[in-house]
Amino acid sequence: MTTALAIFRALADPTRLRILALLRSMELSVGELAQVLGQSQPRVSRHVKILCDAGLAERRKEGSWVFVALGANGRVKPVLAALDQWNEADHWTVADEARLAAVRADRAAAAAEWFEANAGEWDAIRSLHVAETEVEAAMRKALGDTPLGRLIDIGTGTGRMLELFAPNAEHALGIDRSSEMLRLARAKLSERGLANAELRQADLYALPLGDAGADTAILHHVLHFAQQPRAAIAEAARVLKPGGRLLIADFAPHDREELRSRDAHTRLGFSDEQILGWFEGAGLAPVLVETLEGGELTVKLWLGRKAGQVMEKVKAA
Repeated sequence: MTTALAIFRALADPTRLRILALLRSMELSVGELAQVLGQSQPRVSRHVKILCDAGLAERRKEGSWVFVALGANGRVKPVLAALDQWNEADHWTVADEARLAAVRADRAAAAAEWFEANAGEWDAIRSLHVAETEVEAAMRKALGDTPLGRLIDIGTGTGRMLELFAPNAEHALGIDRSSEMLRLARAKLSERGLANAELRQADLYALPLGDAGADTAILHHVLHFAQQPRAAIAEAARVLKPGGRLLIADFAPHDREELRSRDAHTRLGFSDEQILGWFEGAGLAPVLVETLEGGELTVKLWLGRKAGQVMEKVKAA
């Protein structure tokens, strides 16, 4: 009864009903909600707090921004089903959808501006190794057609791995330490309509999941930035359930020292012995080791499976 009272009290306001409808479309910052609703941020924050207290929404801080998403599915789903039965389109719905489209456009414009400013740097690195399309194709092949279940993309950056793999996942979570990167990823996911994907600001050494909270984990060109790659792999293994898989895409050892000073690469690639040794220490059995040559830098794929299921024989390519 207490839960029902909290929910109905939270919904007893037209603004909060509008907020709930907006969050069904996409995760939004408090500032973006204020923009769509035409209200002040303090006022919107008060409404968001009431929804959060009732478990209908949840807030996450990213740098100086606060993002709002729907609450836990078990709490929200029955409420949304009831609201759908009483759905009555009104002028507020039409206006909110139009302003929400403007928010999407603002995100896309900001992302395009950032990419234009940084394209030269990205292209310089990509020109040193095999085409990214080949890397992505190899990653798809490595993971196969098996459903990915609960997927976590560690160091998601602009969200490219979520864009590729979320459609084959039950739920996809992208984490990154950079709030700027998360805003870029959020723009991309909004454009693609990936409703089962979410983003959180977090550190790769302290993932926001409990033990055995994921079926599949990806580290795509992230490990060479890590000060403690062994710890990053161990943390990824921690959140995998028994039989879960970790796929790493990164560079083989190289001597391009300028990448350390110019692009903040902490490690100049990894050997099979290093990665497989860290796999063993984290309780991961090797399934696949693949080499993608082409260019001055060689890309490697390493796939490991957490103990708890019949292991596949390691494959080398």
